[in-house]
Amino acid sequence: MDIFEKLVEDLKTHQVTNFKSWLYTVSKNHCLMQLRKDKYQNKHQQLYAEESKGNMESMDVVHLNEEGSRDTETQMLEQAIAQLGVEQRKCIELFYLKKLRYVDVAKETRYSLKEVKSYIQNGKRNLKLILLRNNGKRA
Repeated sequence: MDIFEKLVEDLKTHQVTNFKSWLYTVSKNHCLMQLRKDKYQNKHQQLYAEESKGNMESMDVVHLNEEGSRDTETQMLEQAIAQLGVEQRKCIELFYLKKLRYVDVAKETRYSLKEVKSYIQNGKRNLKLILLRNNGKRA
């Protein structure tokens, strides 16, 4: 449909001597432009998704399952946080427990914003590993 709409407009402005080859060229160019546009949009959507993934909280770490196991899970989480390195522990506590933003955590700790994001991301990964390892010992 887009091509036929374009043809109607372009025929008013262009002097076409060989319609078949002109139609082919217009169609080919339109398709190539569509492919480029889709590729550009997909690339930016993937970059946005990757960037967002690092900023989003993991459902299995943040949300607790049942009321009865809330205390034991909280204790396990506190013990796991205590096992983290100083930088990761400080950033995790400020970001998740005190609910500060990245910028505020960076100001309070005097780490760069990049370092704060890295400490939080690595801290979450290490927390998950510690919790999985501790759950394996109990089972």
